[in-house]
Amino acid sequence: MSNKTPYTPDPRFMALGPDFADPVQPAAFPAAIERFWNTRWAGAVGLDTLDEAARIAHFQRFESLPDNQPEPLAMRYHGHQFRNYNPQIGDGRGFLFAQLRDGQGRLLDLATKGSGQTPWSRSGDGRLTLKGAVREILAAQMLEALGVYTSKLFAVFETGVPLQRHDEPSPTRSAVMTRLGHSHLRFGSFQRQAYEQAPERITALIDHAIAEYYPALEGREDRPAALLEAVVAANARLAASWMAAGFVHGVLNTDNLNLTGESFDYGPWRFLPHYDPGFTAAYFDENGLYAYARQPEAVFWALQQLAGALSLVGERESLEAALNTFPALYRQALLDAFLARFGIASRGDENDETMLRAFLGFMLASRLPWEAVFFDWFCGAASMGRAMQGPRASAYDGEAFQAWHDLLIQHAPLRPERLDHALFQRTEPVAMTIDVVEAIWARIAEDDDWTALEAALADIEMTRQGFDLGAGRTGFLP
Repeated sequence: MSNKTPYTPDPRFMALGPDFADPVQPAAFPAAIERFWNTRWAGAVGLDTLDEAARIAHFQRFESLPDNQPEPLAMRYHGHQFRNYNPQIGDGRGFLFAQLRDGQGRLLDLATKGSGQTPWSRSGDGRLTLKGAVREILAAQMLEALGVYTSKLFAVFETGVPLQRHDEPSPTRSAVMTRLGHSHLRFGSFQRQAYEQAPERITALIDHAIAEYYPALEGREDRPAALLEAVVAANARLAASWMAAGFVHGVLNTDNLNLTGESFDYGPWRFLPHYDPGFTAAYFDENGLYAYARQPEAVFWALQQLAGALSLVGERESLEAALNTFPALYRQALLDAFLARFGIASRGDENDETMLRAFLGFMLASRLPWEAVFFDWFCGAASMGRAMQGPRASAYDGEAFQAWHDLLIQHAPLRPERLDHALFQRTEPVAMTIDVVEAIWARIAEDDDWTALEAALADIEMTRQGFDLGAGRTGFLP
């Protein structure tokens, strides 16, 4: 029997009607230079047989896929942006292009960025810089490699339109990208309907979300609270996975968080160069609202805004009870995420948390590169020889290190055979810090040299295969 995934179109969202999205036309672009095509994920949704002409037709001109949405839909939503409510936003430079099923029957979205103006563009041009697209590729690929539940970059085409931007040298090159994701329903999708005092639309969104993303909730009496409880759990896991990956999203507004707890929309993101709780990604985040260590609180605050929208149709006490599950869920998810990143088993006792605290204490004192320490000590005691003979061996000494080390080695390695992978024959990990990203872009900007990006993507794929974190953590694999 073949394992090939057939293309299975299923445009469910458009059946909800015109109150949730606006039909739009994609921009016409003068050029169609394919810069990225996600072969692995194209195969996971049955689109791997598209030739170059078909890829351009569907992912640069956005001609409808067979039996799918007849036209793109710009999503309607509101959101709190840096905690200020904005009722004038929505999909301003993107749209929902298509929906389809993967091999496990899950409903997935193909959505765009940089595809032109919509009714929600306001004064924007609806376009995306090529640099922005390259950064999104690197963020999504790296996060997937580190076991984070993330949208997948599906396709990027350079479009040949010179763009003016105030925060980078202009004119700059342009692109259009498509991402594959598990849900386009943002917290702000519900906030808009609450703002417009439309409880019947909130109920329609709840019914759609339960049917398509949380079918196990069918039959629950208090459906708003049941949905919120599931979304709280999903986003607690998401926040924890960002922390273990050392990732700072940068803009955790309520329009950048969704119902399935899937990371998406990568603008001013950063990975930690070293452990710094106050590290921020966005230059405009002057007060550190979305700093590394404040991300869990930011997600919880956003969940409270979602609960407020759901209160138009749900019982307040039940919604509050669902919200109050976040602290315990996050705490456990954080332990699970860090244990997975270290490739070690839980002891099922307070040692898990004590070990994590000791690790963070050591990282704060040593200022060692974040990713390097996970690489050196993957599978705990099984990597003792690697770590103590590697380039950072001299740093693995002292009281703070010993306190962590003594707790780490009490955890059994999980699948230590992973250490036989070629990744662990290297002396340095793959790290996607800002200096690496800027160096990759500089080669493209100055010489149209894409070899650094290609090499980085090959290294990230080696990282994904070597750590092999995804299957047990995200459940979102081909």
